[in-house]
This record gives sequence, C-alpha cells and structure tokens, in this order.
Amino acid sequence: MVLFTSGTTGVPNGVQVTHRNLCNILLTTPGNLGMGPGLRVGQILSIAFDMAAWETLGALSNGATLVIRGSDIQETASAVDILIATPSILGALDADACRQVKTVAVAGEPCPRPLADKWGSFCNFYNSCGPTETTIINTAVRHWPNKSDLTIGKPTPNNTVYILDGNLKPLPFGERGVMWAGGDCVTAGYLANPSLTADRYRPDPFRPGHMMFNTRDLGAWTEAGELLHYGRVDDLVKIRGFRVELDGISRALETTEGCDQAVTLKFDDRTLVAFVSPASVDPMAAQTSVKQSLPYYCSPAVILPMDQLPKTARGKLDKRLLLTLAAEALANTVVEAAE
Repeated sequence: MVLFTSGTTGVPNGVQVTHRNLCNILLTTPGNLGMGPGLRVGQILSIAFDMAAWETLGALSNGATLVIRGSDIQETASAVDILIATPSILGALDADACRQVKTVAVAGEPCPRPLADKWGSFCNFYNSCGPTETTIINTAVRHWPNKSDLTIGKPTPNNTVYILDGNLKPLPFGERGVMWAGGDCVTAGYLANPSLTADRYRPDPFRPGHMMFNTRDLGAWTEAGELLHYGRVDDLVKIRGFRVELDGISRALETTEGCDQAVTLKFDDRTLVAFVSPASVDPMAAQTSVKQSLPYYCSPAVILPMDQLPKTARGKLDKRLLLTLAAEALANTVVEAAE
C-alpha cells in the first residue's frame, strides 16, 4: 500500500506502508478505538488523506459499520458512534448534536485544549500524533477535562519514541528535543526516493536490526511518562533575533475567554500574526493573554478573529490562505496609521 505525504518542497512523496504497519495500528488498543460489530464509524475525511485509512480499514478490519458521508459532515457525525478527525474538522462540528458519539480520535495537527475538554467531557477522547511515515499515528492517550496536561500520550503497542538531541543522544525527562519514532509503525521508506529515505529513516541505535524515523516534531517526556508536543521543528522560528515557538503562542491565545482555537504564523523576520476562533473573541483580551505569559517579542502584530479558521481539502489549517489574509490586514493597518 502507498500513502502520499507532502515533502519539504511541497511535492508529494509516496510512503510504502506494509500490511504489518497497518495491522499494528488497526488491530491493537487504542488504535482500534473499540471498533466492532454493531458500532458505526464515520467516514468524514478526504480519501486522499492518510487518516481516512484509519476510518475505512479500521472499521472493515474490526467488523464495524462504515457510514460514508454525503455533503453534510455534521449529519454523519450526528449518527455514528466513532469519529476520527483533525482538530480543525472536529472544531467545526456541533458537539451538542453529537452526544451519541462514544469515541473520538484526533490527529494531524495540534489539538486546542478547549476542544479536547469539550469532547472529552462526554466521550472517550483520544489525542494522538504521528506522520504518514509512522503509519497514521504512533502515540495516543485518552484525555479528560480535569487532566493536568493535554499530552499526545505514549507510544502505541509495539512502538517506541525517542527524544533526541542533534547528535541522536537521548535527552532527560522534561528536556525538549526531536521525536524519533521506532517499532512496527515505521514504514518501508519513500517510493522511488532513496536519498530522502536515507535522510529521514535511520537504523535504530537502541534496537539493532530495526529502523527509526525522524518525525521532525518537538517533544518532551513528562514525569508521568507521557509526551508533550511542542509543534514542528519548522514551527521553531526566529523573530527579531529571538527563538520563538509558534505553538506556544497559540496555546497562550487559547487561554483567552471564549477562544476555541488559535493559530500563530511567522509573517516575516520581525512579524508574527495570529488568528482566533470564533469571531466573538476579543483581540485585545487575546493580546493580553500572550503578554501575561510570554516575552514581548512573542506578541503578534495582528490578531484576527474568525468564525471558523479555513481548512485545506485534507481538513488541516490552510496556512497559505491565512498568510494572505494577514498580508491584507497588515496593509490596512499601515494605511490606517498613515491616515
């Protein structure tokens, strides 16, 4: 089986996924999400997205009923027992109309804490993480509203995660580094791209005879043995000469009253921009949330409230469109200042 993921140049790369890879996630707990006869699994994701294999093959492998959506995702979500989604797609659904849902799993992008708390209050909510190259996900954890941290959990069965420094040496608990994934989740490499395979896949020095994969995600182990996710390596940017974690700013914004989701982007070497949802969020209150918890250089130049943050066809945040909207907002700010 070949699944496709976007490479660093934006060109899709075919990832060689084996039956062993798929069976390991679909037929073990928590990856099977309790799927079984008599339960309905919603098929709401684009079939071009690797997470759609989790919905379709997961349901069929475990004897559940697959409910394929029409044009209305909410209609399907309101009639099934199990949902798999990106946080952006889940955030666009009416949770009150989905109280029959028993289990939800999210992956594909960082999950806002308010969203996890909302759904975790009435169903089994799993926050998970993993790129296509580690067979959809390779970590997961059940979350509930009074849990101290929203983590991405522990490695799923037969898998490992290492937090390594630049020399591929393990880092101690609490110290941030790059997450390398090992175990049965690691796919067979990129199709017809040996140079990229050699760059991202390496022999596992801790388990001779096995391979590991550079997820390019930043993480750290908690004392409880779970993983905190700090965004992508690419999300660690420099603004005015200072190193800034975009995901950390977004988490600060999401503490603002009424804010369900936030995203922060680098516009240029001196400018950060942010978007919050829903549109009723007060931008000044959101700025205060950042200033109260982070250094001055982490404050976005503009914070734009929106009813819903735009999504790509795969259900992830459309960052290109957001940057276009930010450029328009910044230009208007300059014009207003000149007047």
